[in-house]
Amino acid sequence: MSGVRVGIVDDQALVRTGFRLVLSAEPGIEVVGEASDGREAIELVRTASPEVLLMDVRMPGMDGIEATAAISGRAGAPHILVLTTFDLDEYAFAAIRAGASGFLLKDVRPDELVAAIRTVHAGEAALSPRVTRRMLELFADRVPALPRDGGASGGSGASDGGGAPDVIAALTPREREILVAIGEGLNNTELAERFFLSESTVKTHVGRLLQKLDARDRVRLVIIAYEHGLLLADAGGSASGTPATGD
Repeated sequence: MSGVRVGIVDDQALVRTGFRLVLSAEPGIEVVGEASDGREAIELVRTASPEVLLMDVRMPGMDGIEATAAISGRAGAPHILVLTTFDLDEYAFAAIRAGASGFLLKDVRPDELVAAIRTVHAGEAALSPRVTRRMLELFADRVPALPRDGGASGGSGASDGGGAPDVIAALTPREREILVAIGEGLNNTELAERFFLSESTVKTHVGRLLQKLDARDRVRLVIIAYEHGLLLADAGGSASGTPATGD
């Protein structure tokens, strides 16, 4: 069985080599190519069809934000993991808003790198609770303004500000609670524990959220929650972990 097809994008050859050595030694992962800037990344996606792309955001020429927006808007786009040196990096968060599915520090441990690749390949978001808290700290005072900037939403029609409030209002109380908790960085096991549900029921709710909000993956749900101020609005309500009725 072929492994997860991975592409590596970084302007530093030494960084690319380091990631390639780590990943080439991992069963079930295949490095299919490298690129040194955003334009080469777009060509790599076209010619090598990676399923996961490790994307540096700070590169000369076309940076990772612009490349992420260009790639994530295409049919069959790979999941993109943002690479950065700083855990509080507005460039990296901008790339996530542009369509990336996760966020990694360049000094990530090999096992964490591999786990993140497998996580986004499975359609989950590689965003730790610490990172989501950082996002809220950065953008809390600007959340209501985000939908007006016309930024890329990575395929989520709910996050561009056009008609999205009606879609959010159409969520059931339980779906809204789960969306808020996803925005806080909870995984399915943690969601099940918070709301006293089985994991299969949680998966059903998450699937409905993805469908209703036209979201490509779980990280889009995180962005939607931030963009529409749900974490702020629900800070003293459903985000507190009080179970809702009417599953």
